[in-house]
Amino acid sequence: MLAVWDKIGRLENRLDWILVAATIPLVIFGLITMDSFMSESYYFTRQISWVCFAYALFLIAGFIDWRFLRKSSIVVFFYLAVEAVLISLFIIGQVTKGAQSWLSLGGLSLQPADFMKLALILVLAKYFSKRHVEIANIRHIIVSGLYAFIPFVTILIQPDFGSALIIFLIWLGMILVSGVSRKHLFLLIILATVSSVLAWSFLLQPYQQKRITAFVHPLADIRGSGYNAFQSTIAVGSGEILGKGVGYGTQSRLKFLPEYQTDFIFAAFAEEWGLIGVLIFFLLFGIILWRIAVISLVGATNFETLFGLGLIIMFLSHFIIHVGMNIGVLPVTGLPMPFMSYGGSHLLVEFIGLGILIGMRKYALAFHRDDANNEFIGPQ
Repeated sequence: MLAVWDKIGRLENRLDWILVAATIPLVIFGLITMDSFMSESYYFTRQISWVCFAYALFLIAGFIDWRFLRKSSIVVFFYLAVEAVLISLFIIGQVTKGAQSWLSLGGLSLQPADFMKLALILVLAKYFSKRHVEIANIRHIIVSGLYAFIPFVTILIQPDFGSALIIFLIWLGMILVSGVSRKHLFLLIILATVSSVLAWSFLLQPYQQKRITAFVHPLADIRGSGYNAFQSTIAVGSGEILGKGVGYGTQSRLKFLPEYQTDFIFAAFAEEWGLIGVLIFFLLFGIILWRIAVISLVGATNFETLFGLGLIIMFLSHFIIHVGMNIGVLPVTGLPMPFMSYGGSHLLVEFIGLGILIGMRKYALAFHRDDANNEFIGPQ
């Protein structure tokens, strides 16, 4: 019993309480926004269970010494296992809103694409940390690109354009922070352009193409493909400075705004809390990114640093795309807002990722740079 309390005490000293404190209001904002206040809310009650489970996994992950990930092959096994699950979805996957991207386990539904985001961050952090000196070699850009390309295609043809886009952004962001040669950056842009053209022509479904064209002319078809974006912008704008008050958002509560518990939770929140609430929300999210960056930059090796930076890229990509599609400046892709949107899969991945980072923090504090064997990001 004393040993357990000793471990709890060590974890308590190791926790980044600023980081933890910043996540709690965001989770509460999400719960309040999805609660109907009129009757028992299906989303609200289920999300509380997911939140408790996510925080429990966060604490468990914080206990673990993650240094074994640097040398073992478990990271690659995890990546391959998640990819195998993604492939199996085409046989046993549950179709929801036209996408065969959900795995049903009893009464629970999980989205494996969310776990692939974490797996990709881990495998790229491990790959780049071992090849930092020669990262400018285009061979490593191609190999790392294959790690991302396989799940990218698997997820895109489900079809889940939003998650596939996050997979691409994670790879692109980690390539850049790893010290990619500037002369190859232009090549990456060309490859991205060609890939986009091919995806538009052969992979994207007609409804996804309509979502993208609705971005160019959002008011051209407000009763069709542009309806969601139109209602979302109305909700955000109607919040004005102080908002309409919690529970009084007409766009969401009267069902004009679809999916306000998930895809458009930012719009529903902005309508009820107004500009002041949005600024508080931005501040809290910024604190989370800041604390992740601080922990990452004191990482014991490149692996820990790259993992933390990968988390920042994942969170920031979700944040920008979700807010962008809610205010009508980006296509509607169905991506959740971290910590706020309803759903267990993304919430578990977010808190497991933060828990791993906290677990890495314990040995970074005692790390001596002389023992790092000159491990620096990028070529020297």
